[in-house]
Amino acid sequence: MRPILAVGLVLLAAACSEPAVEPPAPAEPATPAILGGVDLGQPLRALGTEPFWAVDITTDAIAYSAVDSEGVRVSNPGPTVQGTTAVYASAAEDGTALVVTLIATECSDGMSDRTYPLTARVELGGQTLNGCAASVAFLNSEPRP
Repeated sequence: MRPILAVGLVLLAAACSEPAVEPPAPAEPATPAILGGVDLGQPLRALGTEPFWAVDITTDAIAYSAVDSEGVRVSNPGPTVQGTTAVYASAAEDGTALVVTLIATECSDGMSDRTYPLTARVELGGQTLNGCAASVAFLNSEPRP
């Protein structure tokens, strides 16, 4: 009878003990989003003419500037990528929405011979601006006409 009691106590102890916890698997590094051959994890610039404007996108901020208005700087929540489109949507402290849509379609700024890998649409408040976009590295490396 004692062996049965010993087996019962072992089973009871096993049932009451916490299950073994396996360490979590190492996280896979996030694959950077690529749109039209452009790494969206790198600094980007969208720009347009008539009126002249620019939007700089970094990992932590989206900054709009123009010759005829005050700039706007908002936090960068990262892009939402669907197919050939990436959308960055944020808002300033005063509630002004800033939405930058990048489309994997070549673009010309209409004033130079440069071809950009992305088309850009910027919505700031009630204003919509159209232009082109590329990585800052691309813009700094391309010869200007």
